[in-house]
Amino acid sequence: MNIFYKYKDQYKKSLRLAAPVMLSQVGIASVQLFDNAMVGKLGALPLAAVSFGGTIFFLVFIFVTGISMALTPLVGEQYVQGKFRVVASYFQNSLVLYTIIGILAFMLQYALIPFMYYLGQPAEVVDMAIPYYKYIVWSIIPHMVFLSFKQFLEGIGNTTVNMVIIISTNLINIFFNWLLIYGNWGGPKMDAAGAGLATLISRICAPIFAITYFMYKERVRRYFRYFKRENFKWYYNISLLKVGAPIASQMLMEGSAFALTSIMVGWIGTVAIAANQIALAISNFAFMVVLGLSVATTIRISHEYGRKDFKELKKVANASWHLSLAWNTFTALMFIIFRTHMARIFNSDPEVIRLASHLMLFVAAFQFSDGLQSIFVGILRGIQDVNKVMVIAFFSYIVINLPVGYLCAFIFGWGASGLWVGFIFGLSIASILLIIRFTNKYGCLVRA
Repeated sequence: MNIFYKYKDQYKKSLRLAAPVMLSQVGIASVQLFDNAMVGKLGALPLAAVSFGGTIFFLVFIFVTGISMALTPLVGEQYVQGKFRVVASYFQNSLVLYTIIGILAFMLQYALIPFMYYLGQPAEVVDMAIPYYKYIVWSIIPHMVFLSFKQFLEGIGNTTVNMVIIISTNLINIFFNWLLIYGNWGGPKMDAAGAGLATLISRICAPIFAITYFMYKERVRRYFRYFKRENFKWYYNISLLKVGAPIASQMLMEGSAFALTSIMVGWIGTVAIAANQIALAISNFAFMVVLGLSVATTIRISHEYGRKDFKELKKVANASWHLSLAWNTFTALMFIIFRTHMARIFNSDPEVIRLASHLMLFVAAFQFSDGLQSIFVGILRGIQDVNKVMVIAFFSYIVINLPVGYLCAFIFGWGASGLWVGFIFGLSIASILLIIRFTNKYGCLVRA
């Protein structure tokens, strides 16, 4: 109780900033849940197709999203020092840089289509996944444009606007899912491909809404006045990439563990793919709250880092992991108690429900380590200590997670459950190493 009163103000500040981000992230996860629930009503095959197509898309998508996250701490540090022209210069350069990266990512993802048949998945799953995949591949370009606005706003401490935009586009996504998956209101019945087109439409809307806000709100429109041709400098782009590339690599390592595990699940069968997708969707939904807290932690840490107020920085760090542990305790209990009920939301196949509810036990088991690793990643990003995080991610997810999962699933014969054992090992090691990195580099911060 003494700890609560000691950090009560920090909890309030973090939650006030994190709440819009949490709602935004939960909104994003809700769309995934609705996508899976709506497509899942068509059967195990369409759900497996969306799972596979989304997995292939996810690897490149998460990497370029990670690159964009450099803008938040870089802007945050300069913003609290009153260097608004520098802030605007970062923003201006990011708009061009991230758009180019989005175009390159689109070209790469489209080129992967012929190789989708060589990943050991059932042919009928790949056949249905490709139309869905083609639509979501196009969405990465408007998504990267929107991320410039999103990460910039987070850097200056404005998380509410992003929440409104994301929730609005999520509602658009859900509506077009309903329209295009089932052919309601006279719309074309596109099945799984309809979910992909709905995603594309919603992601086109996001940058349009962001630009509209910037044009009509003076306090952010003023940054456009600082835009000048001479602001295009290699320094800003190199800084964005220098910080962004390790973040992207760390996210890719972690994302690869989930994506490649999903591909290995495909070697087991269609039922396993569908069950794994359900467990992932539910897990991601809960993780979005921690991710929102992690983003808020990065923002607050970057501001205190810019002010060089390390005493306050210590308090922010401690409050964040306290909140994470509280949330993950709750989610772990919910996953254990309601695992079968959750699985039934997505599918009516008894075999899919049985396996999905069993996998939820493994999801519950790694809640604490998953939450801690996310928070400490957010702390280290806030002080731009990102290179070691990338190394830790490689060791935890590539060297440990994937081999352990393969060993348990296919050598020990534990099937899909064995692959999730790999997550428990990988996430636990990542959280331990990140905490060690934090304490070794910054003294007794966690005990302050």
